[in-house]
Amino acid sequence: MATKEERMQILKMIEEGKITASEGAELLRALEKETQNQPEPLKGSSQPRWFRVRITDNKTGRSKVNVNIPMGLVNVGIKMGARFVPDLNQVEYQKIIEAIRTGQQGKIIEVTDEERGERVEVFVE
Repeated sequence: MATKEERMQILKMIEEGKITASEGAELLRALEKETQNQPEPLKGSSQPRWFRVRITDNKTGRSKVNVNIPMGLVNVGIKMGARFVPDLNQVEYQKIIEAIRTGQQGKIIEVTDEERGERVEVFVE
């Protein structure tokens, strides 16, 4: 079952206009399906719980975007995010998918866009 915190985060994303209500409903359904299919975690193991994306303005150092997605929603979230970044480098995309699949934790990618003056960092924690 999805945790209260995960459901509240989806509702907050809807409230803030980051996603539509129908996208939120899809995420909630996906979260429920993921949690039903997940095996019971091993005692003492520390599985990644969050997929974090941070975009920082290089000039000011201020965070422009800071999104935290529960790991149960990552597959759906990546598919939805691909709509907004259609020219995503396939190598970078595969690197993210592989890091998630293998259970890697910490910063998995960092890309600097000199033209836009932004740095994008992706973490699994």
